[in-house]
Amino acid sequence: MASSPPPRAHIPSGEEDDGEALREKCGVFGIFGHPDAAAITALGLHALQHRGQEAAGIVSYDGRRFHSERRMGLVGDNFSHGDVIARLQGEAAIGHTRYATTGETILRNVQPLFAELDGGGFALGHNGNLTNGLTLRRQLIRDGAICQSTSDTEVILHLVARSRRHRFIDRFIDALGQIEGAYALVALTNKKLIGARDPLGIRPLVLGDLDGRPILASETCALDLIGARHVRDIENGEIVVISETGIESIKPFAPRAARPCIFEYVYFARPDSIIAGRNVYGVRKNIGAILAQESPTDADVVIPVPDSGVPAALGYAQAAGIPYELGIIRNHYVGRTFIQPTQSVRELGVRMKHSANRAVIEGKSIVLVDDSIVRGTTSRKIVRMMRDAGAREVHFRIASPPIRFPDYYGIDMPERDKLLAATMSVEEMRAYLGVDSLAFISVDGLYRALGEKGRDDAAPQFTDHYFTGDYPTPLHDITGESVKQLSLLAEAS
Repeated sequence: MASSPPPRAHIPSGEEDDGEALREKCGVFGIFGHPDAAAITALGLHALQHRGQEAAGIVSYDGRRFHSERRMGLVGDNFSHGDVIARLQGEAAIGHTRYATTGETILRNVQPLFAELDGGGFALGHNGNLTNGLTLRRQLIRDGAICQSTSDTEVILHLVARSRRHRFIDRFIDALGQIEGAYALVALTNKKLIGARDPLGIRPLVLGDLDGRPILASETCALDLIGARHVRDIENGEIVVISETGIESIKPFAPRAARPCIFEYVYFARPDSIIAGRNVYGVRKNIGAILAQESPTDADVVIPVPDSGVPAALGYAQAAGIPYELGIIRNHYVGRTFIQPTQSVRELGVRMKHSANRAVIEGKSIVLVDDSIVRGTTSRKIVRMMRDAGAREVHFRIASPPIRFPDYYGIDMPERDKLLAATMSVEEMRAYLGVDSLAFISVDGLYRALGEKGRDDAAPQFTDHYFTGDYPTPLHDITGESVKQLSLLAEAS
């Protein structure tokens, strides 16, 4: 959950990684007071697998001691075995599914992290990225701290441990008051389950209920899988403390207007999730409809780039009155075993993941709809595939504005000079991709798809710096003219 891309040897997605796909941050889950806490946490992590596929972990507490199981790989490959769940005893548990955006992809970085503190054990899972994590880490090490991981989450553990406050919750608040950036946290002590969301609410976190047992999760889809009820979103800047006496809400920081990450709606969240009262699938269809209004074209068929482009393509087709077809078939069972380290074979990698459905493409003018363009590498290959399948014209429509600025809040995004839209005009991108026309939804159009009148430049309603360059928090760890992704690993090496 926080900066530089992982080594290729650890990429679990099943295809050669060309740096095009954005990585889905992390997912967190917690439950309190349930006899099957660990098993339910594993199910919740299954539902959040789309937020991170590199590693997963669960920590439970049985009233006497903490139990921890952390594994590299997918949730189903590691937590579907009865013997693993049996070792995670207790009625309280938290879990984490990880994509590394800070720190190397190694077992010691897998969360939840755990430490024995003065008042007892403390486990912590984090979705997001601290923008002053490296600065704090340097200071902690100068003061004698011994770091066991290269994850920025460990900084929070140290800050809690070093706080001079007496009550644990006050020490936790003291720690949060020193960090900046994006975070949705779940924490477990020997008495409490705690959830916290950063003052701007950049990363999502929800409160659920399963037969009277409180739950915390990154998305409502995790609640749906286990049959739990969605109670409400954790508010920006809010801390919830769950114990045997009930649920306490604490708002220790000065109130600020929420600015949730708009990319949750565009790409990251599962389509069946509800975020801030908005159905993600419905928002994505709205995006497609507005894209059709802003950038119409004469075409025979609308084709999504699966899977993330599907809802927007449906919205585009319906609004434009153009037939919708599955012109690209995705293979979900591609194994890395088949990828060979030669350029000629790597060029075929996109065809292993995506296959053209020639019957609906040949001789047609098509509208190709995708969620975003990052480097443009995969997009260019898909366009070539459409041409090879006989498309007469290819019109590319993108369901987000051009990505021109890197992210420092938990999305693994390339440096600015590797973002296609940061180095090319739309016309230059059109020529590079080899399409007949190229258009992106406008920033205001994206806001309208979310039910807003447009972007309020004086007080933006969402975190949207990847399009606008308007970073919502100070970037203390970023120095120099060439802004680079945070890398605690580089600092630790």
